[in-house]
Amino acid sequence: MKENNPNSAGLVVGCPKEIKNQENRVALTPGGARQLVRQGVTVLVEAGAGAGAAYTDAEYLAAGALIAETAADVFSRADIVVKVKEPQPREIEMLRPGQTLFTYLHLAADKRLTEALVASGVTGIAYETVQIGRRLPLLEPMSEVAGRMSVMVGAYYLAKHAGGRGTLLGGVPGVLPGNVVILGGGTCGTNAAKVATGIGADTTILEVSSERMTWLDTAMPAARTLYSSESALLEILPRTDLLIGAVLVPGAKAPKLVSREMLGLMREGTVLVDIAVDQGGCIETTRPTTHENPVYTEEGVIHYCVANMPGAFARTSTQALTSVTLPYLQLLATAGLEAACFRAPELLGGINCFRGGLTCQEVGEAHDLPWKEPFT
Repeated sequence: MKENNPNSAGLVVGCPKEIKNQENRVALTPGGARQLVRQGVTVLVEAGAGAGAAYTDAEYLAAGALIAETAADVFSRADIVVKVKEPQPREIEMLRPGQTLFTYLHLAADKRLTEALVASGVTGIAYETVQIGRRLPLLEPMSEVAGRMSVMVGAYYLAKHAGGRGTLLGGVPGVLPGNVVILGGGTCGTNAAKVATGIGADTTILEVSSERMTWLDTAMPAARTLYSSESALLEILPRTDLLIGAVLVPGAKAPKLVSREMLGLMREGTVLVDIAVDQGGCIETTRPTTHENPVYTEEGVIHYCVANMPGAFARTSTQALTSVTLPYLQLLATAGLEAACFRAPELLGGINCFRGGLTCQEVGEAHDLPWKEPFT
């Protein structure tokens, strides 16, 4: 183990290298590590953890962090483990009771992971269920990346050489643009619409909140809004070139808005991108894919369902993620869990498991498992 500051003491924040397929993000930038070290926190980063986001071990050392040779070293020493994605099976084996895990968990889509995490005895704080009013501040930056990226990848797979119908979303003078339909007008959907309208696509956002539709109508005059219903989908799907699933129910499984039968209304060679795949997807035919093998075809429609889309733009995503998670990580590391929840009450909603129990209602309901409030 390479130690830059062997006299550092106190609580240890550990940042392991992500091992999920094609996950190049890292949970902490060198700048973030520097701020924690200045507060007297020992930061332990696995060797090579930042490589996928173009951060070197030397940069972490210069920031005052320690470099651990293996993930086992990080997990064995860390009081708080900070990650990007949910722990993989061999990482779960390294977790221990009393440890805090701070990461995206998406437990509503994975009962096996939920049970394993509860059994480990860790306190699991999920970025995606930290909520302030209607906002999900730790999910928003990645939703922005995924939303913008969804149109980019959708446009690529519409190309004939990529297996698509051969439609250019923006069209050209004298030729109508392609049709983009976005399910959900939240952060993901809004950012998808920004890119879709920006390239000249005919863009429709389906939404159920009249308040949100009013805001979208004012903020995005180039896009149309449509009340989301089965009848609206049946009418619009036959002329859709790119369908983007951007529906989110915080902490819960995404509702299935498009059935296999409905998908059959779309023309062969059209494309769907289901951003909600982390939460089970909002289209019946969705199943998780990877950046290594991102697409498959069902009912003649090309499906892009990569479960860690922002990992493709790892440096931007890492910087955006650290900017919102770092204040909470600093609070957890310097004040402790209970005091941190008192000072930032939204953290309480982020606790999905605590002391061997499930503490997220939406996850409990998704898997028919008992749950209770944390600290009870």
